[in-house]
Amino acid sequence: MQKSIAQTFVQRSALPLGVMHALGYNEGMAWDMIGHQWAVDLLQGHIRRGAVRHAYLFTGPEGVGRRTLALRFAQALVCEQPPAAGEACGQCRACRQIARQTYPDLHVVQREEGTTVIKVEQIRALERALALTPHGPYRIALLRNFEEAHPSAANALLKTLEEPPGKVVLLLTAESAESLLPTVVSRCEVLRLRAVPTHTLSTALQTRHGLPAERADFLAHLSGGRPGYALRLHQNPDLLTARTEAIEALLNLLPADRIQRFAFAEKVSKARDDLRDLLTVWLSFWRDVLVLTSGAAVPTTHVDYHDTMQALASAVTADQALQLVQEITQALDDLDHFVNTRLVAENVMLSLPSTVIPQPSLP
Repeated sequence: MQKSIAQTFVQRSALPLGVMHALGYNEGMAWDMIGHQWAVDLLQGHIRRGAVRHAYLFTGPEGVGRRTLALRFAQALVCEQPPAAGEACGQCRACRQIARQTYPDLHVVQREEGTTVIKVEQIRALERALALTPHGPYRIALLRNFEEAHPSAANALLKTLEEPPGKVVLLLTAESAESLLPTVVSRCEVLRLRAVPTHTLSTALQTRHGLPAERADFLAHLSGGRPGYALRLHQNPDLLTARTEAIEALLNLLPADRIQRFAFAEKVSKARDDLRDLLTVWLSFWRDVLVLTSGAAVPTTHVDYHDTMQALASAVTADQALQLVQEITQALDDLDHFVNTRLVAENVMLSLPSTVIPQPSLP
């Protein structure tokens, strides 16, 4: 699973101003988010009114800014030199430590490398830590991607959510509230983050990160309006290469016979994570085709393949595109539930339409 970009604050004396801006810090604007201003206003209001909740849930697609918003909220809670109530200086020791996730009163819980779930033992350890008196104003727990919590871990957290120690704030992130236990969600203030408009993201990539207009617009579309993912694509060209290879493989499979398709399924089914990455790209590609077949006034993601997708949209019906989107969505769900990878890949191969379309002109 891809990790989000760490957009950190840095001390002005430590790095040149241009580098600071490249890392996402704008002088005097420590809550400087790309989009989500309503969420910033809400959280700042809680701090200013002295009405900070004991638990918050930030939901939305990966890369949309869930963790960034949670960390900036944490900075505003513990900043040693706040310019004003509800703001953070981004320069004091507490702000810098929060950004690096090394603040002594910040406890980060996430799925450990090589494991598939957040374990109940991690929640027990968190509970013991939260019971201690904080060194600063608050003890803060950041529980990332909590939809990955084992049911026993989620249930274990309920005790803390129901009877939180004083001066403790829990910050949970997840793709959706529906992916969590209703009893967990009901005890949190829920902030549902949505994709940022592509023009807003494109402008921010140009003004804050110095990207050329054409590249910024391309990444804004390709990321689906997710600022963190757009920056990750910019900083890691291998991700763009892998995405192009995945689409090229799909286009080559459309006119292929069943033997060729099953040979490809055998090859890509050897690594579950690689197959998941491939199918994720295919899902977004077929969603674009569905948009074009249905005539919806929705921006497409793979703008550099527009002509190819338009040709494919003329060869399949909206119902066919929708069915394939559903098939790939089910395949990804099956991978998450450890269904045999080769079976998953072969089922997708059988679902692909048989057609020949022009190869795209790459950017």
